[in-house]
Amino acid sequence: MNNVFVYCEMEGAHVADVSLELLTKGRKLAGELGCQLEAICAGCDLVGVEKQVLPFGVDRVHVFDAPGLFPYTSLPHTSILVNLFKQEKPQVCLMGATVIGRDLGPRVSSALTSGLTADCTQLEIGSHEDKKNGVTYENLLYQIRPAFGGNIVATIINPEHRPQMATVREGVMKKEILDENYQGEVIRHDVAKFVPETDYVVKVIDRHVEKAKHNLKGAPIVIAGGYGMGSKEGFDMLFELAKELHAEVGASRAAVDAGFCEHDRQIGQTGVTVHPKLYIACGISGQIQHIAGMQDAGIIISVNNDENAPINAIADYVINGTVEEVIPKMIKYYKKNSK
Repeated sequence: MNNVFVYCEMEGAHVADVSLELLTKGRKLAGELGCQLEAICAGCDLVGVEKQVLPFGVDRVHVFDAPGLFPYTSLPHTSILVNLFKQEKPQVCLMGATVIGRDLGPRVSSALTSGLTADCTQLEIGSHEDKKNGVTYENLLYQIRPAFGGNIVATIINPEHRPQMATVREGVMKKEILDENYQGEVIRHDVAKFVPETDYVVKVIDRHVEKAKHNLKGAPIVIAGGYGMGSKEGFDMLFELAKELHAEVGASRAAVDAGFCEHDRQIGQTGVTVHPKLYIACGISGQIQHIAGMQDAGIIISVNNDENAPINAIADYVINGTVEEVIPKMIKYYKKNSK
């Protein structure tokens, strides 16, 4: 009762990375709240799935294993969460802001008349004083996310209804194993008691999953270009530099909207979140939406001809100059010294 729950997305018998990241965050939240962390794994042939989640500090694993639960369809997974939550009454539920999470989260929150905050960038525990009614709420989940087009950072709370629900995109939270030998309880549920047969009305006949063409999220070095790169040809310089540094190339939304780079390389609030050891921002002004997706990089280098560009404020090193001057010199240097 009143525990922190994380819905784990399954790809076959494997737990998605975004879910493992949320288990790491969920463990910290549960520690602050003085409660347990529980995980929900729903899919097919989930033998030994608990071994993937228990090391992240999970106290209880709820396993729902049935042929109709994979690939994901809306109705059975919604029934599982709604009926389980009515029984367990969690205070917090976290899930990935993925295609699945964006479908499942609103269905569950609507059925339970609870709140849901999408695309959170931070989650914290704190109190809230309602001065109008003279009430102070303790141990609330602060659901923090950019709002109004990224112009402000909003902290959203849900004082009255439970569970407090939030979705978080992959890469926003760090994934860290707590203890390889962590001991927790594994509960294998009778799926038929949670899901009526009518929920299996939709059957997936064929399914095609295409792997990403790059490893932007896991790259140790990311070279990102903005609108200041000027053209698609300008980005060719970044790909050449990336080849020398064994890096991946990313882009700001402005560059993607201008057609300089593919959408799947977009970094920021409406793209992917990255945590590289080195981030080189080329011709990027640094709007809050972009910074939200790369601010946790180990070292940030900004190449910009505008001394007052917002990204310079968070950069460890600033190279003041045009990308046309600086990037070719960097390529020449690394070609000469990487042999």
